[in-house]
Amino acid sequence: MKLLLTHIKELLQVRENCPEKLSGKEMKELPTLKNAWVFIHHGVIEDYGTMDKMGPHQGFKTLDCSGKIVMPAWCDSHSHIVYAGNREQEFVDRINGLSYQEIAEKGGGIVNSAKKLQQTSEEDLYHQSAARLEEVMRLGTGAIEIKSGYGLTTEAEMKMLRVAKKLDEEYPITIKTTFLGAHAIPTEYKGNKDGYLDLLCNEMLPKVAEEKLAEYVDIFCEEGYFSVDDMERILSEGKKYNLIPKVHVNQFNSIGGIAAAVKHNALSVDHLEVMTEKDIEDLKDSDTMPVALPSCSYFLSIPYAPGRKMIDAGLPLALATDYNPGSTPSGNMNFVVATACIKMRLTPEEAINAATINGAYAMGLSKTHGSITKGKTANLIITKPVPSYGYLPYAFGSNLIDSVIINGKEV
Repeated sequence: MKLLLTHIKELLQVRENCPEKLSGKEMKELPTLKNAWVFIHHGVIEDYGTMDKMGPHQGFKTLDCSGKIVMPAWCDSHSHIVYAGNREQEFVDRINGLSYQEIAEKGGGIVNSAKKLQQTSEEDLYHQSAARLEEVMRLGTGAIEIKSGYGLTTEAEMKMLRVAKKLDEEYPITIKTTFLGAHAIPTEYKGNKDGYLDLLCNEMLPKVAEEKLAEYVDIFCEEGYFSVDDMERILSEGKKYNLIPKVHVNQFNSIGGIAAAVKHNALSVDHLEVMTEKDIEDLKDSDTMPVALPSCSYFLSIPYAPGRKMIDAGLPLALATDYNPGSTPSGNMNFVVATACIKMRLTPEEAINAATINGAYAMGLSKTHGSITKGKTANLIITKPVPSYGYLPYAFGSNLIDSVIINGKEV
């Protein structure tokens, strides 16, 4: 299919030679073209420019984007959208004074979701997850990472990853899968964490690798969950199967997980609500992408990752949703970008860079996603008529998306 977008008010994130990621002061720059056009062919961006230099194009469908902004679709590098049911009762419990950790100690939290998922058929789980995926696509997400971690048994973890793979086959959105069996310690292994780690390493990891169900391996490195030593064991085992590390870390405490993740060449470290000076230093001059999840902080009323401080220290930063039933029941990247501006003091330019180019990097998609670059996948957001791109995070409660294009086709 040939598609031509014309009279674009402003085309964002235009980069002839797009870098893999943006760090520090680079994140303040957002190159754009005004009164622009984009030509899409065979699902990729074939050409673009300003209207005064647009040549003839044969056999195309034209979309008039007068007054509208066109930009790359969001790259959501951290989600858990394959899950069963919901945890609305725990939401009420938190309003009534219980903390996230207290709810988990009572048998709620991740273990609660795991119980529901284990009892849900693969077909039902697929349909529940597909509905969420369709919603985030309409909200402008063109690439997403999906983690397991709400199964906590070999059968249930495999079920989650098979559903994620089926979603990838059935929908045009780009999906990356992550094995997160080390998300929590299941009830039957209470007091026997090493026994569960043995199950992860000796049974789950080999089966996930054998069926090629994941590209990444993750672990929740946090007090009350898994230690730094546990993390190093899981990441080392994962490497035997060529699984690339991505780590949940520093959500509630700083316990040395970032330094260990960098040592293991983790692609990303995610959450980062609690960051010390040493944590920031450990990330400098590394290939590891820090990923903030501001809507999780919003929902749980916990601190926000110090994004302003990290960028000012010269680090890169990506933004993602953490879409999951317990701490972030939303996959709305538009809200994530706005919240990063409002609560983390990122500029609109920094937030858009964090949710496009740097989000793509955190999924290993730098070469194909995250910018308006010739040859990249044609994943685009077309806004409604807006005064400027700064209006997008400013009007945080409004749906400002007119249409979404994924793989060259309108969603």
